[in-house]
Amino acid sequence: MYVLPLILRKAASRTAAFGCLILLVLVGPCGATAQAASLDPAVLPKIQAATFEVVAAKPVDDPLTYEKPLPLELLPYQERTDKYYSIGTAFAIGNNRYVTAAHVLQVGNGSLWGEPALRDVSGHVYAIDKIEKFSLQQDFVVFSLATQPAGATALEIDAKPALNQVVYAVGNALGTGVVIRDGLYTSDTPEDQDGRWKWMRFSAAASPGNSGGPLLDKDGKLIGIVLMKSQNENLNYALPISMVLNAPDGQAVMDARGAYQLDIFDTTQNGTFKAQFALPLSLGDFYRNFQTRFNDYSDEQLKALLAKTSADLFPKGEGSARLLYQQAQLNNFPTLIVRGSNGEWARAGGRSQHFDLDGNGYVDTGAAGRNGLIHLRRPDGVDPAKFYADAKLRMDLLARTGMFQREVGNEKVKITSLGHPTSESTHIDRWQRPWHVEVWPLPYANAVGVLYVLPVPDGSVMLSRLVPAASVHDTRLDLDELSNFVYLTYEGTLAQWKAFLAEPALQPAALKSIHIDFDYGHRFSYASSRVAFSYTNDVQPITPDNMLWLGFRFFPDNGQPVWDVSDIDIWKTTASDDHNNVNIQRYATPPAGLDDDLTSRWQKLSQRQYPYNGVARQEDDLMKIDAVVAPAGVNAPSIVYTAFYGIEGTHPQAEMKSKLDLLMKDMRVMEH
Repeated sequence: MYVLPLILRKAASRTAAFGCLILLVLVGPCGATAQAASLDPAVLPKIQAATFEVVAAKPVDDPLTYEKPLPLELLPYQERTDKYYSIGTAFAIGNNRYVTAAHVLQVGNGSLWGEPALRDVSGHVYAIDKIEKFSLQQDFVVFSLATQPAGATALEIDAKPALNQVVYAVGNALGTGVVIRDGLYTSDTPEDQDGRWKWMRFSAAASPGNSGGPLLDKDGKLIGIVLMKSQNENLNYALPISMVLNAPDGQAVMDARGAYQLDIFDTTQNGTFKAQFALPLSLGDFYRNFQTRFNDYSDEQLKALLAKTSADLFPKGEGSARLLYQQAQLNNFPTLIVRGSNGEWARAGGRSQHFDLDGNGYVDTGAAGRNGLIHLRRPDGVDPAKFYADAKLRMDLLARTGMFQREVGNEKVKITSLGHPTSESTHIDRWQRPWHVEVWPLPYANAVGVLYVLPVPDGSVMLSRLVPAASVHDTRLDLDELSNFVYLTYEGTLAQWKAFLAEPALQPAALKSIHIDFDYGHRFSYASSRVAFSYTNDVQPITPDNMLWLGFRFFPDNGQPVWDVSDIDIWKTTASDDHNNVNIQRYATPPAGLDDDLTSRWQKLSQRQYPYNGVARQEDDLMKIDAVVAPAGVNAPSIVYTAFYGIEGTHPQAEMKSKLDLLMKDMRVMEH
């Protein structure tokens, strides 16, 4: 995700849409309003007429459905009856020219609330006409209105204010009307990037909604724009109004430092978003021009970040070796491959919550970094073809768990459906796995859920993120890349596999080169370019309820990393207490200097030592027997497979050996 201090840090989404506005972290928490008594009362009407609330219309249509009517009566009267959200303040400087903070205007970029507008003290709303000046780094915008407010006046200007004087911060705090609070203009401080100008620092209080409002001197003259709050002390920041007046007309200028980061490592790509384009433009055209340049820059920064780390980016580099040579981890919950502080790549994230659904369905959820991880097991009664094709059906199954809630006042109401996604597309990751990409709108929060859905035999695994509505492109850049680092097992009953294998478009490329065939009660067979085997009911009953696990993992193949199957496990049934199973696993010679346990295991495999010696053993009320199968005609193979048979209880050695021999009878290893 690319982070620009003057956009994303200052203009977070209003995730609850109720209570304190969190669009402007720069202006502090909600607080009581106060009128400064020492300002000349004669100037108050002028200030009020020149100061406007920046608003965005509340969505008329809500695509969400809820378990019950929303208890809107729990909200304050003004909040529940207002047709607009308050997102900031603006003011007039004359000749149909108005000023607000750039980050306030950017709240409307890609917004589900539509374009921002100005509202005067009488409640009249005025559409923005043209953007005339814009500076991302100095955080201001100058614009005109399509219709001039009646009686609008401009604030008088003092372009050279004196330090240590009384000042007044003016703003429409949360839509409650013009609020004026006093303090001192205490100091100037250089901006962080290059010291190109100085911020004004002042002690007058500011609340959500003040951002973009005027800072006035002791006589009520305009001296600056209220923009942000110090993170370490009780001081607010303003841009001197002279910076706005002296800025060139007809230009949008972007020159702000930011950083691109991914959740798979702690490397950061620092850069400067530097661009400009000509003004004036309509608000819609301005947003499109800005977003195009910002998206292009984000693309460049991601490429630079990946290039910077290419030598050690999994599956390359020394830190990848351990994961490449470890055995496949059979787990139906997805994890994310990340690089730790020691430089080693490993699996991160795990299941944290479990929700049961009817028909043996369930939802497991967890997280890795800023990303949600989900495994949805399709309920038995849901048609497989419809499940894989219908995004709404899948999302409604997630909603049945109660994981989606909307907070209204002090009450949380379950969301029972998110409606339909606003966009659907397909992303093929580096390993040729087909992800279904869905964008789900949450208009009340001006946010979207971005969901990457990968079909698997028993349902879907998902990678998700909830973000401001304007961040879809940036989020998709992240998730496109992160999808390459998702580690997962393909598993399901044979009945589920039958439905999955009937849909080639759902399958990763690696699976399309594998032939899986079964005839209930008679035969199961598996064949790939690496290994082939089959067995009959004499080894283990073949039924629709058999659980087939394909342990995909990343491993080197002729010097190139691949994502392929290295573990095939077939359980007799899905019951958790029934571990009767047949297993075929791939092993490769580990490189020198890796873990001792890998080297020790390879020695046992290559010399057919216990437990890979074809002799049955009993462990935890389970009889087990393993043997090594090597490629034919190869004296010292670097790759071997094991054949395993396990069954509950105690069984004679001869019976166990007979089962293993039947399993190995038609087994062939083609790689070496």
